[in-house]
Amino acid sequence: MNSSKIRILPEHLANKIAAGEVIQRPASVVKELLENSLDAGARNLVLVIGDGGKKLVKLVDDGVGLDENDAVSSFLRHATSKIATYEDLEGIETYGFRGEAIPSIAAVGRVIMKTRRFDDEVAAVVQVDGGGGPRLSKEGREPGTSVIVQNLFYNVPARRKFLKSSNTEFRHIYEVVQRVAISHPEITLQFISDDDTILDLKPGTLEQRLLDIFGDRRVEGMVWIEERSDYLSVSGYIGKPTFGQKSRVNQYLFLNRRYIVNRNINHAVFSAYENLLIKGAYPFFLLFIDIDPHRVDVNVHPSKLEAKFEDEQQIYRFVSSLVRKSLAEHDLVPAASLSEQGIEKGTVGLRFTSGQHGWPASGDFAGKVDAATGEILPSAQGTLPIEKAFHGQFLDGTELADRLLRPGDEPLGHTTPQPSEGPGETLRPKEGAHSEVGSAQLMWQVHNKYILSQIENGLMIIDQHVAHERILYERALQRFETNMHSAQQLLFPRTVQLTPGDYVLLTELLPYFEQLGFVIKQFGKNTIVIEGVPPDVKQESELKVVEDILADYKEHQQHSQLDARDNLAKSFSCKAAIKAGDRLTEQEMRSLVSQLFETKMPYVCPHGRPIVLKVSVAELDRRFGRT
Repeated sequence: MNSSKIRILPEHLANKIAAGEVIQRPASVVKELLENSLDAGARNLVLVIGDGGKKLVKLVDDGVGLDENDAVSSFLRHATSKIATYEDLEGIETYGFRGEAIPSIAAVGRVIMKTRRFDDEVAAVVQVDGGGGPRLSKEGREPGTSVIVQNLFYNVPARRKFLKSSNTEFRHIYEVVQRVAISHPEITLQFISDDDTILDLKPGTLEQRLLDIFGDRRVEGMVWIEERSDYLSVSGYIGKPTFGQKSRVNQYLFLNRRYIVNRNINHAVFSAYENLLIKGAYPFFLLFIDIDPHRVDVNVHPSKLEAKFEDEQQIYRFVSSLVRKSLAEHDLVPAASLSEQGIEKGTVGLRFTSGQHGWPASGDFAGKVDAATGEILPSAQGTLPIEKAFHGQFLDGTELADRLLRPGDEPLGHTTPQPSEGPGETLRPKEGAHSEVGSAQLMWQVHNKYILSQIENGLMIIDQHVAHERILYERALQRFETNMHSAQQLLFPRTVQLTPGDYVLLTELLPYFEQLGFVIKQFGKNTIVIEGVPPDVKQESELKVVEDILADYKEHQQHSQLDARDNLAKSFSCKAAIKAGDRLTEQEMRSLVSQLFETKMPYVCPHGRPIVLKVSVAELDRRFGRT
């Protein structure tokens, strides 16, 4: 009697287990077949599926075919033409290389391969059912290869019952096809599902391919980015913040034109947007990373969806710097137009668009890469100095003001600004600041909430609260960075009793409060004395501001992973800023606009809400019937 517990699995069972690593659903079959066709140099591909790929997957290509011996051998496990030595494995340049795709598919489905080389007279036909032996025959057909896969998982009922509905499986297949179409705009690709033509793509540029797939509206919201170094090249498109989305779909990352998933690089892109996106939104991006194959390992995942980089931190910094720089170079102010629907109903509505730029927007920044940091360094002809190009410093404020406002055009009815009242010192422009912004334009306050001003091509609308919030936020961060601050001493110190929780929190944050300009002393159990406040805080609001900052800080702490200083800067700026409903003089409005355009990011508040909107003269002319 044999008591051994270890046994060798039968080949047909081992093949089915191995197939489960590579072929998880019909989309896996489509991915493997498409990659084989691309490796074969195919330029014209036709994909046909039935019942979400569960009944049929058929791919026809015009790539380099196989002779009958190679056609039969391709159904053997680990049989491949793409690597021969260990050195080949260290520098993989093909999409397929493991020799597992065809045998794995054949182990769980009925497969017919028809393939012919250009110089052969007839095609080799190989048929395999569920991992059985190959049956060889011949027939006439055009050069190239077709692979037909029928009844996937027919012989593995446990796997088949876990397949989703046909519509769900179709969506997974479409995602695979879309990725291949994006990464290879030079190919012809037709995709047919249950006799319906889903895609019929012709060869062209990447721009045209994206228009065919995403449509005009999405493409209008994209910004072209590109940078090269001796180590790697990154190019592609990122979405304008106004096109943020509620999920991470439509985020595409290609490594040497192979679609991959990499959390670190995704985070590099996301972090570059800083506070440009509203809470819970994610940016669109489509990036191509080209790198020496010897510096990356794509053999770390059964489905080849992941890759291991030689120096991932350098790539992280490179990508983050490039995205920051590219966003800084573009006008991100949303444009607004009067909606047709609103006019028809007798009301006025606003529809936000982002078509300020032609597409693609080519960059004019040529640079090199710091070998130590991975950041992009500008060349002698670069348009941005190095200290301003990166680290989240978006510097378009003054340039934006110069583009928007017309200081030489003084409208009729211009009046001399009145002395400042209300927020006072907090709205005074700095010495040498861009205080001429809007000096020749009348400004109006609408419902004590919005500031309106004429600009070069229309009308500018500013939300006064979030504009002041952005100013105070950046000022707070600067105080943290430089440890330089000033405080207004209160004539009568204010004593406050806090809850035990708030008292402990304030004790922890006290050094940061002091850097902002607060002078706070601990005074007995759960009690503090406020002796001074920053110049930005209104008189008689000291108690409420401190309490509101603590409440807001706790809210951010609960829902966001923010650095303590950034969290406190956000909370302080929100609570100390002028409010909707605060009346401003014309001088205060001018000072507010001037300081806004001094900031590094005058487009959005620290929480991602828009600050500035534009309505063009062309839009007004259209609505008044002048065009």
